[in-house]
Amino acid sequence: MPTRWGDNDSYGHMNNVVYYAFFDSAVNRHLIANGVLDVVKSEIVGLVIETQCTFFSSIGFPDDVHVGMKVAQLGRSSVRYEIALFRNKEDQASAVGQFIHVYVDRATSRPVPIPDEVRAVLQAIAA
Repeated sequence: MPTRWGDNDSYGHMNNVVYYAFFDSAVNRHLIANGVLDVVKSEIVGLVIETQCTFFSSIGFPDDVHVGMKVAQLGRSSVRYEIALFRNKEDQASAVGQFIHVYVDRATSRPVPIPDEVRAVLQAIAA
């Protein structure tokens, strides 16, 4: 995913909140690409309840960000992803973190079991 000019902060590197946006985008792009998330129509959706990030080196515009992602824990209604962000073609991650979704009924925001088709997509990238 490409960085944008506006991702840089006054220190000349990507602002820390943008790393979290990359986490969110990577997870949702994966779910959309695998046909288990329609951001407008899905009745059951994953809400972010926790994120964490450890930074190792800077990313900034005009870098490309490559994402490595796996499911580290898959529960009844929640999933914990582990995500690494790589600057351009570097072998060492610039940042690593986790991202937790709890699946809820969109209308009530109450937790529900992860749907079987979503679970199958998640299990395919489980550690």
